[in-house]
Amino acid sequence: MPKTFRRIVMASRPRGPVTAENFRMETVDMRPLDDGEVLVRNHYLSLDPYMRGRMSSAKSYAASQQLDHTMIGGTVGQVVASRNDYFKVGEFVGGMLGWAEMGVSDGVLLRKLDTTRIPLSAYLGVVGMPGMAAWYGFNQILEAAAGDTVVVSAASGAVGSVVGQLARLRGCRVVGIAGGAEKCEYVVKQLGFDACVDHKAGNLEADLAAATPEGVDAIFENVGGACLDAALARTNAYARVALCGLIAGFDGKELPIKHSRLLLLNRLTLRGFIVTEHMEFWQQGLQELAALVASHQIKYRETVAEGLAAAPQAFMGLLQGHNFGKQLVKLIS
Repeated sequence: MPKTFRRIVMASRPRGPVTAENFRMETVDMRPLDDGEVLVRNHYLSLDPYMRGRMSSAKSYAASQQLDHTMIGGTVGQVVASRNDYFKVGEFVGGMLGWAEMGVSDGVLLRKLDTTRIPLSAYLGVVGMPGMAAWYGFNQILEAAAGDTVVVSAASGAVGSVVGQLARLRGCRVVGIAGGAEKCEYVVKQLGFDACVDHKAGNLEADLAAATPEGVDAIFENVGGACLDAALARTNAYARVALCGLIAGFDGKELPIKHSRLLLLNRLTLRGFIVTEHMEFWQQGLQELAALVASHQIKYRETVAEGLAAAPQAFMGLLQGHNFGKQLVKLIS
């Protein structure tokens, strides 16, 4: 058992965009395990947009990240010591052990991972929380049918890319919104979207209108702001909106809905959701996603930063849309 390990804590709360000064690297002593505890060597750390909301002290659906505590985050790794009969040394596990090289768990939120068919890192993305957000929002809120037109913002990201592929498998017409020609080309040529609109090209509403000649029946929203406004403008009667994220407003920017009258005129259903509040669906959803990944019916892409020290910069890049697919930090050499 190592005597020390490194972690990153939140040193201060952001005032506007996140900066490197909001984080601090620390070396801490490893304490002995108590009965029932497990020591995990983290191999990969997940970086996700929700973390930005947790860094605020404002009231939200979950407790704020505490100052001077390990930054919250999903992890996958390997058990290196155990005083828990269920978890054995050498087993691969996933949990919420945060921005740290090592983590101690009581086992309650730890789950064993099968790496024989699915790569370990995928359990933080397509077969993890982002994949479940896509699965739940698409199946339980959008309920799209074959022939429906589905619009997905942040289409090349960890969540949006899965939504689009689930919609394609359902027989929907899938239109993505992404930032940049390279990302749009990826979601069309690699993921099978029918079309993709580059929101950086400066013609978002006109381009989305051209890509949705029969209107829009379902919207999976990850961004908010101009992306949501453009999609709402194209809605058909009784369209559904699954509101998964508002990354455009994470730095405190207000995001008024420009076409709010359409909520009434088109009799729209708009529902926000937090996927961790629907754990009763996780077993089914993760099993389905794992099968689709193993059979190569769902593809995924990862952006991997190397080393714990790279986490703050990678996180800031994620919030600015610099990543391609799922953003990870690799913690082992």
